[in-house]
Amino acid sequence: MTKKSTRPLILITNDDGISAPGIKNLIEAAAPYGDLVIVGPDSPQSGMGHAITISKPLRIDKVKIYPEHTAYQCSGTPVDCVKIAVDKIMHRKPDILLSGINHGSNSSINVIYSGTMSAAVEGAIEGIPSVGFSLLDYSYEADFTFSREVVQWTIQRILKHGMSKGTLLNINIPKLPIEKVKGYKICRQANAKWKEAFDERVDPNGRKYFWLKGEFDNFDKGKDTDEWALKNGYVSVVPVQFDLTAHQEIKKLQKWTS
Repeated sequence: MTKKSTRPLILITNDDGISAPGIKNLIEAAAPYGDLVIVGPDSPQSGMGHAITISKPLRIDKVKIYPEHTAYQCSGTPVDCVKIAVDKIMHRKPDILLSGINHGSNSSINVIYSGTMSAAVEGAIEGIPSVGFSLLDYSYEADFTFSREVVQWTIQRILKHGMSKGTLLNINIPKLPIEKVKGYKICRQANAKWKEAFDERVDPNGRKYFWLKGEFDNFDKGKDTDEWALKNGYVSVVPVQFDLTAHQEIKKLQKWTS
């Protein structure tokens, strides 16, 4: 009889697609720490947030692009990947979920829109210690060397200290040479937003269409935020919770019913 592994079981996913450079580097970084199961979207799913597939069939196919590990591509969203991995693919609940490494920032308000982070949120909902990783470099040729170190730093601390139920981590990595990174900052999400506009265009058939564009506006001057940390050469580490209740407003609203 084959002896069961006592190594941690780690679920790997992302939103850039199962063959993206970021997830390849995440896999390489995590491999020494446990048995990996990879379930990623079969195509890029950036900006999908916490979307799930309910109006069409969801399909999974085993792939051989990571021959040393069990890997599947999923036709759905990043959240679908987590849900189907936990329910249909894995023999037990994973000990850790790692999502990324995303190409581009998921700091501040971006956490709301991010498929990378929503996959991690879904993991936390399932009671799995979960982390989303993002590198502030949108290039397909991005250098993930230091990002792999960040992943390993994080796994080591999760295995040593654990994580609180109902929380996850949003980790963003500045686009800097290793020698210029000052360290890690535990911080809060900056109060910032996108100033968005739709560029109106016309297609070759004369039909009007729109293309979303925008500028990121950070009006939070605090030095305890993820935006400050990243601009000042630190890796930002933000604890996130999926409880969206504005607890401080409950007493105020109770006056409405008194």
